[in-house]
Amino acid sequence: MTDNNALHFASPDQGEELARAELYGLLARLWLAPPDEALLAQFRVAVTEAPVPGGHLEGPWQSLVAALRGTTAEAAAAEHDALFGGIGKPEVFLYGSYYLSGFLNEKPLAALRSDLSALGLTRDESRGETEDHIAYGFEVMRYLIAGDDAAVCTLEQQRRFFRGHLQPWVERLCDAVQAHPAAQTWREMAAFTRAFVQVESQAFDMLE
Repeated sequence: MTDNNALHFASPDQGEELARAELYGLLARLWLAPPDEALLAQFRVAVTEAPVPGGHLEGPWQSLVAALRGTTAEAAAAEHDALFGGIGKPEVFLYGSYYLSGFLNEKPLAALRSDLSALGLTRDESRGETEDHIAYGFEVMRYLIAGDDAAVCTLEQQRRFFRGHLQPWVERLCDAVQAHPAAQTWREMAAFTRAFVQVESQAFDMLE
């Protein structure tokens, strides 16, 4: 899925598609695990203009940067665990099957696995998360945008995957996070994720 390597925002002359891919990677990283000190250090010097140009993203991006500058690795870890971790049922689920069917490991996950297989993608068995974890979905989008397999990494494949496996439920996850009293940094994460998903939805609408 993701790793802890440094994230690099694309400059405007590197192209909007690379910026989109890197933004999906950043979101995957922050939904998967709390930021460590190295990542927080990057945000302390990050530009406050949105990585992907667009007025709809500017405010949520600035709020997310401010939240990450205002937290610590320890506080972020505690918040992430309070929301998404712990023993037994988490406060907020990060899995698409839950929002689409009300249960984990249900038909939406089976459908997702079938589509991933068609794309030649499989889950890293060393990871504990199933493929319908939001971070996995965002990583798939990053691959479909920036991958080097021209037969798979196409705009149409991006549209199909996003429409089929992210758009139907990600905003419901954002609702759950923003409504939770323990959410602080991830409240801003949810707000930015919602704005980004809305921008992506509008862009894919224009393809039809």
